[in-house]
Amino acid sequence: MNRNRFLAAFTFTATIAVSTTSAQGPGAQPKPQIPPVTQTSAAAVPVSKVAVIFSEAFQDPKTGIARFIATLTKLNGEFADRQKKLDDMAAKIKQLPDEITNLQQQAAKGTPIAPQTIQAKIDQLDQLKKQGQRETEDAQAAYERRRQELFLPLQDDVGKALDAFAKARGITMILDGSQVQGILYAADGLDVTKVFISEYNAKNPATAAVTPAK
Repeated sequence: MNRNRFLAAFTFTATIAVSTTSAQGPGAQPKPQIPPVTQTSAAAVPVSKVAVIFSEAFQDPKTGIARFIATLTKLNGEFADRQKKLDDMAAKIKQLPDEITNLQQQAAKGTPIAPQTIQAKIDQLDQLKKQGQRETEDAQAAYERRRQELFLPLQDDVGKALDAFAKARGITMILDGSQVQGILYAADGLDVTKVFISEYNAKNPATAAVTPAK
């Protein structure tokens, strides 16, 4: 209680005490009649049951939702060749500066190396850098589009399953501890992550197709 509220409470108490004492002396005024408090029915408070889930656990490779892992494996498999090409290009870009420096050092020591040879390496490096940046950006955009195509139907399916999971257990609110800041701890009775993952995996095998959301 802050100081102002404490003083207000003290004043109210003192007033009651004085009024009670003065009523006992001569010439006291009759005490005012206080109307009775009308009893009102208490407002209905909804009964709620809260649970916590950590959605980041869905993508755990060992204990997560099997469909997530299978979908991610499929996605990465589709881009494996493209990723290898980018990795090879990156390795070459990293290697060329050393080759250029080595040629320049040999030429400086009198080794007969045509300037055109060194310049060709420099031009190759510049071209690879531009090509690598362009293809990396294209690959990232394509990867993101494909990821949306594969994961949005799955996310929608998991959301519907989570809704049914909550209704079946009388849960009125589920907080996502992976998204809501401030949840530092949840008792075992509140955390339904493992139970939901286990139930979803049992009903939805990794090999089963997911119907795209409409």
